[in-house]
Amino acid sequence: MSPGNGPLLDFGVAAGLSGEQMVLSVRGTVDSHTAPELGAFFDSAIASGHRTVILDMTDLGSIDAAGLAVIASAASRLIGVGGGITVRSPWTTFARILDVTWLAGGLRLGLPRPGLEHLGPEQVTPRSTASARLRPAGLVHGLRRVGAVPADNDVVDGALRLVVALARVTVGGADGVSVSLRRHGQLSTVAASDRIILEMDADQYATGEGPCVDASVEGRWFHAESLDKEDRWPAFTPRARRLGINAILSSPLLAQLQPVGALNIYSRTTSAFAAKDQELAAVFAEEASAILTDAGVGVSDDQLAARLQHSLLARETIAVAQGVVMERERVDQHGAYTILRKASQASDQPLLERAQDVVASTRHPAPRLPPAA
Repeated sequence: MSPGNGPLLDFGVAAGLSGEQMVLSVRGTVDSHTAPELGAFFDSAIASGHRTVILDMTDLGSIDAAGLAVIASAASRLIGVGGGITVRSPWTTFARILDVTWLAGGLRLGLPRPGLEHLGPEQVTPRSTASARLRPAGLVHGLRRVGAVPADNDVVDGALRLVVALARVTVGGADGVSVSLRRHGQLSTVAASDRIILEMDADQYATGEGPCVDASVEGRWFHAESLDKEDRWPAFTPRARRLGINAILSSPLLAQLQPVGALNIYSRTTSAFAAKDQELAAVFAEEASAILTDAGVGVSDDQLAARLQHSLLARETIAVAQGVVMERERVDQHGAYTILRKASQASDQPLLERAQDVVASTRHPAPRLPPAA
């Protein structure tokens, strides 16, 4: 997720206090190279007893899935001790995605009664027209922008870990969440909330049956409301019950419209997933599918090469625009990027388009030649 490509060498984190709360102010680019440093600041804050961390992203240049995974991990740890992360950011969607305290405390109070238009053949609740209002204030819209495309497996897995962390604290009745993904012809778990959930997935792979496997193959959702009454997966179900699982909700993940995996939500409670929870799980699965599609899962080498070329051209255009602004405004690279970013936000124009306008403004029309005699 990014408004553009900020200065790669301008990363920094400043720590301070606001009352009893730790404030971490981040500037520049947070990626696989710089995310560990941000993680170290979180570690220090948690070790020193701070239960709530304010993350100030006002001067953030860009962030990829590796950075978001660090934040999601810290948020999970803080929630475990009764705290959370509050994000300050000019990007409303970004702030609300990462403000896990807001997600955990406010989401269920504000959801309208949803329909199940997203859920497909196994639908069990009458349709309604309310599902279009399900995504309050851009709750999960924007997850698909967590990293540049095409992306390698580490970036994709980092994004999916974020999906798991958010689904775990957001979907009512969820005691554990995982993402199964098919790679090299085999299903594997690329993100899971804990060891028991890993075992749940592994038991399905070993037996070749279960809602996770079926959702990954058939491309539709599966809901085991009560494993005590379940007879669709005779080899897997007893294993799940021995581990204390009584309800499972698996939603398919699609890339290029083909099933490639599943988002799996497990509960120790029978009939744990109400209609709104089923719909919310479907929304998370839809966003995770968009991440996989954007990351090039199932895309040909030629398509990936074209995307890479587009990404490189975009970065080059923004860099040129920064140079123009540096010359015009007599500012450094970071100042030029800040001017571009603020202009983009003020005009509600994508940063790349704003940069293209700046570059175009430097081109003078060719002089008109006199007509030939």
